[in-house]
Amino acid sequence: MVMAAYTLAELAALVDGRVVGDEQNRVRITGLNSIELAGPGELTFLTDRRQVDLLADSRASGCIVPREIDDLPVPQIVVDDPGLAEAIIHNHLLAVPFAAGGIHETAVIGIDCAISSQVTIGPLVSIGDRVRIGERVVLHAGVIIEDDVVIGDDCILHAGAMVAHGCILGRQVVLFHGAVIGSDGFGFATDRSTGTHVSKPQVGIVRLDDGVQVGANSCIDRAAFGTTHIRAGARLDNQVMIGHNVEVGENAIIVAQAGIAGSSKLGRNVILAAKAGVADHISLGDGVVVAAMGGVHNDQPAGAVLGGIPAFDVKSWARASAVFGRLPEMLREMRRLRKEINTLKAELQREPME
Repeated sequence: MVMAAYTLAELAALVDGRVVGDEQNRVRITGLNSIELAGPGELTFLTDRRQVDLLADSRASGCIVPREIDDLPVPQIVVDDPGLAEAIIHNHLLAVPFAAGGIHETAVIGIDCAISSQVTIGPLVSIGDRVRIGERVVLHAGVIIEDDVVIGDDCILHAGAMVAHGCILGRQVVLFHGAVIGSDGFGFATDRSTGTHVSKPQVGIVRLDDGVQVGANSCIDRAAFGTTHIRAGARLDNQVMIGHNVEVGENAIIVAQAGIAGSSKLGRNVILAAKAGVADHISLGDGVVVAAMGGVHNDQPAGAVLGGIPAFDVKSWARASAVFGRLPEMLREMRRLRKEINTLKAELQREPME
C-alpha cells in the first residue's frame, strides 16, 4: 500500500501548530513513531524538556514539541499539547478511506433486516431479525448481533464482540474483541426460608451514544427496566464491568478492571482508575476522579478526587497510606511509652505525701 506523504505545514494545520526549521516545505511525512523507533519520513514527539537528549540519536524527520522547547536538531511542529497533537496527527496518517467489503458468504442474516450496502461483514458473523445497520459499518469475524439491534453509521465491531437483543449503538461506536453489550443484569430475589435465588427478568436495553469505545472483554449489562446508558465519547478499557441501569456521563474514562454496580450515575469526565469500584445507587458528580483500587461507597460532589477503601479525599488518603507502613513501628513506640508512663505512675504513687 502506498503511504500518503504530508508536509509539516499540512500536519501542523490539523493541530493549530507552528512549523520551525522547514520553511521551504521540503520534509515529507508518511508515519509517526516513538523517538527510539522513528526513521526517515516519520514524525516523532516530545512531551517535556527531559526527553530532548533522546533526539540526538533519533532518525526522525520531524518532531512535535511543546512551545517552551526550541533549538532542536530536527524540524518541529510547535503546539500547546504534544500528546493531543500526536493523537490527532497519528490518526490522520493512518486513516484509510472506507471501502465496502460486502457480506461474507458464511455470515448468517435474519429476516426483516435493514443493512446498508456500504458495509463490511466478515466471516461467521451472526445477525438476528429486524436488525438495523447504518453506513460504513465493519463487523469483523464472529461478531454476534441479536434481534432488534440498531447500529449507527461508522461503527466498528471487532472479532467476537456481541450485542444482545434490543440494544442501540450510536455513530462511530467501537467495540473491541469479546466485548459484550446487553447481557442480563445481575438481579435476583432470595427465598430466605430455603436460601434459593430467583432471577429477576432484565427487560431493559443498553444504549451507547456516539463515539463510545468499549475495550476487549468488557461487559455492559442491560437494564432491569429502562436503559443502561453510556453517553457520548466515553472510553471503557479492557475488562470493565458496568451493572444494570448505570448511567455513565460524556467523556468518562473507566480504566481496566474497574466496576460499577447497578443504578449508579457518573457525571461528565469522571475517571475511574484501574480496579476502582463504585457501589450500587451511588452518584458521582462531574469530573470526579477515583484512584486505582479505590472503593466508593457514598455520593461524591463534582470535582472530588478520591482514593482508598472506602474512598475519601485523595490527599488525606495519601497521608494515611504513608502512615500505614509505619504502624508496626508506631505500635512498638506506643507500647514503650505506655510502659514508661506506668513506671512513672508507680513511682509517683510510692512517693511519701508531704
